[in-house]
Amino acid sequence: MQSPVPDIFVQLEKGQIPVTTALRLLDEEADQNAKCSVASVEKCLAELNELIGLNEVKDLVKELYAFVEVQRRRTRVGLAAEAMSLHMIFRGNPGTGKTTVARVIGKMLKEVGILKKGHLVEVERADLVGEYIGHTAQKTREQIKRALGGILFVDEAYSLARGGEKDFGKECIDVLVKAMEDHRNELVLILAGYRDEMARFLQANPGLRSRFPIQIEFPDYSPNELLQIAELMLKKRQYRFTSEAREAFFRRIEGALRTELIPGNARMVRNMVEKAIRRQALRLVSKTDATMDELMTITVAEVDLL
Repeated sequence: MQSPVPDIFVQLEKGQIPVTTALRLLDEEADQNAKCSVASVEKCLAELNELIGLNEVKDLVKELYAFVEVQRRRTRVGLAAEAMSLHMIFRGNPGTGKTTVARVIGKMLKEVGILKKGHLVEVERADLVGEYIGHTAQKTREQIKRALGGILFVDEAYSLARGGEKDFGKECIDVLVKAMEDHRNELVLILAGYRDEMARFLQANPGLRSRFPIQIEFPDYSPNELLQIAELMLKKRQYRFTSEAREAFFRRIEGALRTELIPGNARMVRNMVEKAIRRQALRLVSKTDATMDELMTITVAEVDLL
């Protein structure tokens, strides 16, 4: 009669256990981690879906997630996977959601294991470009170091090429390009700015353009979308419009879009909302017996004073 094959043991922190048990525990842990990752990604996508408008942007971000996830699955089963260059260009006016979307992307890439931290470091020219030779490289590398494991978001990136060949901005661009290669698995670089300026910036730097395979256009918000943004801002602050105030606010938005140099700007709406809240406070401050409903309500009187 043959002797049974003895168990092979492995040493863990809590003592020795059979290899078969260890493998089963690892499989269970992997399944649990996968479930947590899926739930976290779904939370990120839900956060994205809560944003007003930006339908094409949302579709592209979901496409990006699908691509990253499927390439991971292909790698796990031994299939060839496409190289993932995730550096991006965001083009659009200020206040159109670029920074918010970048934060969501950072969280999502962390959950799928592409980025270790998924945090966002937002910088502009003054944070990167120095005043003397060598200073720019030092400042830029410091910001890159802060962003490792996450996203480096360069706002108004076209300003880096503003001064021509002798400007220190060119040195900054060179350092950023090198970092994209040196830290390809630790960093996602997003260059953002006005649509036309970013187009000219990339035309002047054809080598740079080829390094950013993902380019996302952020459209201006429509008047209806801006009204929805205003109502969402109020809701988060536990305020609400009366029906008359809502109609008046919409007319104010339409009027502002006809005169503002930058249309479709959510920052403009935030300023209007905050001013209406201050006007409501001025109306109620002397009314010591104001009800909860009164404290929550923005009336047409506040909107007319915007």
